[in-house]
Amino acid sequence: MQVQQYLKLSVLVAVLTIALKTAAWWWTGSVGLLSDALESGVNLAGALFGLAMVTIARRPPDEDHPFGHHKAEYFSSAFEGALILVAALGIGWAAIERLRTPQPLEALGVGMVLSLVSTAINGALAWKMLRAAREHRSIALEADARHLFTDVWTSVGVVAGLVGVLLTGWTWLDPVLAILVALNILREAMHLMWRSTAGLMDMALEPEDQQAISAVLKGFASPELRFDHVATRVAGQRRYVDFHLHVPARWTLGEAAKLRGEVERALMRALPGIRASIQLLPVNVETRFAEQAAREAQVQAQAQEDTPKDAPGAPSPLTPPTPKEGQA
Repeated sequence: MQVQQYLKLSVLVAVLTIALKTAAWWWTGSVGLLSDALESGVNLAGALFGLAMVTIARRPPDEDHPFGHHKAEYFSSAFEGALILVAALGIGWAAIERLRTPQPLEALGVGMVLSLVSTAINGALAWKMLRAAREHRSIALEADARHLFTDVWTSVGVVAGLVGVLLTGWTWLDPVLAILVALNILREAMHLMWRSTAGLMDMALEPEDQQAISAVLKGFASPELRFDHVATRVAGQRRYVDFHLHVPARWTLGEAAKLRGEVERALMRALPGIRASIQLLPVNVETRFAEQAAREAQVQAQAQEDTPKDAPGAPSPLTPPTPKEGQA
């Protein structure tokens, strides 16, 4: 399945779980189940926005966006994080209100069954989506999967609270566990928002990807071939690497281009889909530039030393002579 198909499935599952959890809240009056239903509503909004952003990210480059639209996925992740943050605050507020004005719970058995069914559905989908997100390197899909996992944790906390109320009769357990769940998903919201911000600032590739690139370049390096100025970045699902490839000055352009093609293919085998930008330079070109700059600086310094200086006390050629006494 493609990323868009997973997000469409997430939309359908969100609609189903909203119906189940709303029914559970209606029968029981549990604030925990109400918060659970609200969280599923947030899931629906996040999945719809994620689907829109992934659709934009798949657009080809155009005149206004010559490098593509891949970073659109980061907006989806940030939006999901903001939604989770709002949901956490809403759950916490509702739980505090219920602590202040406790109410008896009804039909807890039915509520727990409906909540467990929706939890199982969300958990299975979230686990599958998270695996797919790593496979497709999609932060939008990862954000939606993590959002679903927060829904799972919310449901687990709600069911635990209902079980506690059934066993002890302590109705305050329901809102207290809802507050703990809110704190947990608040942490997840901050994580997603940080990931989105970091992605928009062109973060380097993961350490294991950088190690794979280094291994490929070392396989080609020799006394006559050198790689430097290696820089990596990630934009949505795309990975990029830029570097200089120094080749012997006696090589023809065709020989250098052939080697560059071999290096690009090796990088593609190690990291499928990576985009490599390779600048070809003669070996020691930077050293020669530095030596030339040093020689030019030396010539300028010598020219300044050879310029005759005015003797002490001698009038400057720009200073008019002082008139003698008696001259008008």
